[in-house]
Amino acid sequence: MLEPSFQFSFLALLYDILVGIGGVILILLFHGTLINHVLMRFENMTANNLEKKEYHWVFVHFYISFAFIALIHFSEILIWSFIIYQLEFLNNVNDAILFAGSCYTTLGLVPDILPNGSKSLAFIIAFSGLFSLAWTTSIMIGMTTTYRQAWKIKQVENNSL
Repeated sequence: MLEPSFQFSFLALLYDILVGIGGVILILLFHGTLINHVLMRFENMTANNLEKKEYHWVFVHFYISFAFIALIHFSEILIWSFIIYQLEFLNNVNDAILFAGSCYTTLGLVPDILPNGSKSLAFIIAFSGLFSLAWTTSIMIGMTTTYRQAWKIKQVENNSL
């Protein structure tokens, strides 16, 4: 039996869904734009480095790209935090950041502290994190292939000297 203080509201659920869909669209547009920029920069820079046999720069660009990707994901957590805080789901910025980060990464370290009627936003944030992290994984596989290619060429050239 449900607690007497809990009242289910379809209007609140609809509001959560609309906020969630808007947030997911915002996050995926933000993520797609920035991660594709990082990938294009990495591919252009490393193609030039491979052509010039500057393999150490391929490694540098690889790790710099990783750092930017991490910042992109952290920014997405902050975007969700801003949404949660501005719509007054939570009144504390730190709680909003911890909650959004817990949901986005699907770690679940923070309990569901959203008010009753807004609990569904947690799994919508998790969906955005899952999609973004999967997208990042696919991008990083390609980047790792370039890194590995440069490493192998460098090893062959070092052994032939």
